[in-house]
Amino acid sequence: MPLFSRKKKPSEDARKRLEYQMCLAKAAGADDVLDISKCELSEVPYGAFATCKVLQKKVLILHTNNLTSLVPKSCSLLSLITLKVLDLHDNQLASLPADIGQLAALQVLNLEGNLLASLPASIGDLAQLQLLNVKGNGLRELPGTVSGWRSLRALDVSGNAVRALPRQLAHLRTLQTLTLDAASMTYPAPEICSAGTEAIQQFLCRECGIVYYPPSQYLLPAQEADGGGTSVDEVDKTVQKYLEEESQWQDRFLDYEKRKEKKLQEKLEFERRLDMGQREHALLLQQLSSQKDEILQTVREDQLKLEEGLTRHQRCLEEERLKLLQQLKQAEQGITSRIQKLLEDNQRQKQSSDILKSLEDERMRMEQLMAITQEEAEQLRRREVAAAMQQMLAESYKNKLLQMSYESRRQDLVSQACSSLAEMDQKFQQILAWQQLDQNKAVGQILQQIEMQKAAFEALQVKKDLMHRQIRNQIKLIETELLQLTQLELKRRELDTETLQELISEQRHALGCLLQQLLKDKKQREEELQQMLLEMEAKSETRQENFWLIQYQRLLRQKPLSLRLQEEGLEQQLVALLLELSAEQYVPVFAHHRLSLQALSTMTASDLEKIGVAEAGLQHAILRRAQKILAVASTIPELLRTEDAEAPAAPEPSAPLEEPPSPVVPTAPPLRWDEKKAECVVCMEQEPQMIFLPCGHVCCCQTCCERLQTCPLCRKDIAQRIRIFHSS
Repeated sequence: MPLFSRKKKPSEDARKRLEYQMCLAKAAGADDVLDISKCELSEVPYGAFATCKVLQKKVLILHTNNLTSLVPKSCSLLSLITLKVLDLHDNQLASLPADIGQLAALQVLNLEGNLLASLPASIGDLAQLQLLNVKGNGLRELPGTVSGWRSLRALDVSGNAVRALPRQLAHLRTLQTLTLDAASMTYPAPEICSAGTEAIQQFLCRECGIVYYPPSQYLLPAQEADGGGTSVDEVDKTVQKYLEEESQWQDRFLDYEKRKEKKLQEKLEFERRLDMGQREHALLLQQLSSQKDEILQTVREDQLKLEEGLTRHQRCLEEERLKLLQQLKQAEQGITSRIQKLLEDNQRQKQSSDILKSLEDERMRMEQLMAITQEEAEQLRRREVAAAMQQMLAESYKNKLLQMSYESRRQDLVSQACSSLAEMDQKFQQILAWQQLDQNKAVGQILQQIEMQKAAFEALQVKKDLMHRQIRNQIKLIETELLQLTQLELKRRELDTETLQELISEQRHALGCLLQQLLKDKKQREEELQQMLLEMEAKSETRQENFWLIQYQRLLRQKPLSLRLQEEGLEQQLVALLLELSAEQYVPVFAHHRLSLQALSTMTASDLEKIGVAEAGLQHAILRRAQKILAVASTIPELLRTEDAEAPAAPEPSAPLEEPPSPVVPTAPPLRWDEKKAECVVCMEQEPQMIFLPCGHVCCCQTCCERLQTCPLCRKDIAQRIRIFHSS
C-alpha cells in the first residue's frame, strides 16, 4: 500500500519523523497522543489505525500532510472509536467518511484548510462534539443534522461559501462562539451576524418559535454519562437553586454596603496617594524617554554606519564571487570542449586503429615469413668464416702443440732413451681437458646471450609498437584530465556552488570508462605481442643461432609505415635544412607534425620546443634558415624548383631512429585561482597520485589510498586503483 504521494517523493526527514513518532507512541509509558503531522503522507498508514485501536489513543494529530482520504480501503473507522481529538487541518481532504458519526467520543474536530465541499449527514451524530473548525474550505451549506451537536460550544465556518445558516442551529443551547463571514451572509442579515453569536442565536430562536436562554444556564460543571445532554427538568432545578442562593446573598449584601462605604473612603485616600505617585512616575518616565531617545538616536547612527560598511563589504564580496564564478564557468567550458574533443579523437582513433592494427599485423607476419635479407646473410657468412678461421687456428694450434710435443719427445728420446711415455700422455690429457672446459664455457655464454637477446627484443618490440604507444599516450592524457576535473570539483565545493555539477560528474564518468577501456586495450596488446614473441621463438628453433640478434636489428632499423609515408611527403628543402644543421634526428618529428617551410616562418622558438626540439641554439638556427630560404624563394621563384630538382634525398641515418612520442600535455589548463599544488584530501600533505575507478576521482596519495575502500569524495566503492606519476 503506498503511504506517500506519487507526485512528490517524501523527504528522508519526513520518513524518519514518521518512524520515530510511531515508535514513540508504542513505547512503554507513552501518553494518549499519536502525532504523525508534517510527514508528507498521502494516506493514513495502517499502523496508525492499529496503534489507536490497541493502545486506546484519545488524540490523533494528522495536520500538515497531503491526505486526500481519512480512511484507507483496508482499514475501518471503528479503530478510532476512542478518539476525543482529531486534528486534520492543512491537508487535501475533499470529503469525509459517510460513517464519521461512529466516533461517538469525539469532542474536538479541526478540518481547517482542506478542500471539503460538503459535510456528511452522519456528522450530526457526534453528540459529544464541543469544537468544530471547518475554516478555509469550500462549504456552501451546513447539514440539517446540526441539531445533534448538543454539547457544541465553538463553531468556525469562516472562509467558506456559506451564505445561509440552518434554523436547526437554534437548538444548540451550549453554543458560545460562532465565527463566520458576516459581510457575505444573507440569512440572517449581515447586521445581525455582525452583532455576535448571541444575536444570531436569538434571531434563530425567534424564527423557530422557541425561548432563548444564555448558554451559561446549559453548561453543567461536567458532561453527563449520556453524552453531556441537558434536559428541561434539569434546567428548572438549576434555576430554583439559583433563586435560593440569591435570597441568601441579599442579606449579606446589606452588610457589604456598609463595608463598602468605609472602603470608599480608604479608596479615595489611596487614589490620592496613587495620583501623586503616578505624577512622579510620569516625570521619571519622561526623563527616561528623553534619555532613551538620545540613546536610540546614537544607536541608530552607529547602525547606519555599520550597515553602510557592511553593504560595501558585501558588494566587494559579490564582485569577487562573480569574477570567480566567471572564471569557473570559463574553465568548465574549456574543459567541456576539450573533453568532447578528446572523446571525438578517441572515437576516430578507434576507427582508424582497426585498420592500423590489421596493417601492422599483416606487416609483422610478412616480415616473419620473409627470408633473411642479403645483408643478414652476409653478416652470417662473415660469422661463419670467422668461426671457420677460429676452428682452423684451433686445429693449427693443436697440430703445433702436437708437433712441439713430437719434437720434444723426439729430442727427449735422443737425449734420454729411457724417458717414459706416460708423462707425455698425462700432459696431452691435460691439454684436452682445458679445451673441453673452454668449449663448455663458450656454450654457456652463447645460451646466456640468446636469453639476453630475446629479452632485449621483447622490450624493444613493446617500445616500438605504434598501437601500444598510442594507448599509453591516451592513458596519460586521461589521467591528467581526471586530475584537473577533481581539482575543479574540489574548488567548486569550497565555493559552495551547485551549477553544472551533473555535467562534471558525467564528464568524469565518461573519462573513467574510457580509461578502463584503454587499460584493457593495453593489456590485450601486450598479450598479442607476447603471443607473437612465442610464435617467433618457436620458429627460431629451426633457424640459425643468431635469430634474436637478427630480429632485434631489423626491429631497431624499421620505422612505422605511417611515419615513413609522412617522411616521404616532407619538403626536400626542409630535409636538406635539417641535414645542413646536423639535426637529422628531428626529421621524424617534423614529418609527424607535417611542418613546412611556410609554417616554420610563422612559428617561434617556444613552438619548436613544444614539438620536441629542445636545443635553444638549434631552434633559432632552424627559424633563421627557414626565413632566409623563403626570402630568397620569394625573390627568385626559380630557385625553389632548382633546389627541389637538385636536393639529395635524405640518407638513411646510421643510428636507429625512433618515432618520438607526441608530448603529453594536459588539455585542461591549470586553475588560475589555485596558486598552490593539489594535495591529498586525507593527509593534506602529499600530492594526489591515485585514480579511483569507476568514479574517476584523483584525490589521495599512495599511502592513504591503501587503507580506503570507498572514495572519500563521492563515497562510491573502489573497484580499481591506478597510480599516476607527476612530471616535474
